[in-house]
Amino acid sequence: MERLATEAACALYGAIFSKTVPVSSPATAEMTKLLENIYRSVNIALVNEMKQLCMGMGVDIWEVIDAAATKPFGFQPFYPGPGIGGHCIPVDPFYLSWKAQEYGLTTRFIQLAGEINENMPIFVVRQVARALNERSIAMKGAKVLVLGVAYKADVDDLRESPALVLIEKLQELGSAVSYNDPFFPFVGQGRRYALNMHSTPLEHVAEFDCVVVATAHSSYEMERIVAEAKLVVDSRNATRDITSPKIVRC
Repeated sequence: MERLATEAACALYGAIFSKTVPVSSPATAEMTKLLENIYRSVNIALVNEMKQLCMGMGVDIWEVIDAAATKPFGFQPFYPGPGIGGHCIPVDPFYLSWKAQEYGLTTRFIQLAGEINENMPIFVVRQVARALNERSIAMKGAKVLVLGVAYKADVDDLRESPALVLIEKLQELGSAVSYNDPFFPFVGQGRRYALNMHSTPLEHVAEFDCVVVATAHSSYEMERIVAEAKLVVDSRNATRDITSPKIVRC
């Protein structure tokens, strides 16, 4: 039966894709998917932790990654950010850790990677607080604009977006938070959040105490945003080609 199901699935997907890869069982196929997603989770966690270390040492993590990527073998670049999103990478490490318990096993390495990535929005909030404090502005009552709520650039997908966690954490600290995202004129209630907010036009950038780059949509004109903003906390390296004392990269 499994052989017939595999042949049918290959025939279906073979009509759509240029290559199909049959495996011995559904369990193997599912574990393959988990491995691919957890591979990314672990490597993103690595660069997220390296970013924090590099910041403390005064080293540019983005330059480090670009330099390491010149090696022609043995290295694949992954990039830090405010956390991870989508329907797979934030969930799969914890699902596999839970499943492993049924077999009396633990997946400490995988679990740790998931926890590092989950905590990245809190790290960004701390950098926002520090940057505001250096300008004698309290978090409580500060007006903060979050740029981008999609989980990655140029997509209309909110699933598990770290920007939503970022907004909630800023609100918990008393900040007056708004957002802008060309893909989401309104954000209502989701599985883990209930924001009920409308996207704020970028014409109002100058009115905010801080602009936080959470998702670097290609439509954002960062030079103009930096010029008009009082402070920009950039968690995506969107301002890499801009030099300004207003910019705090994290």
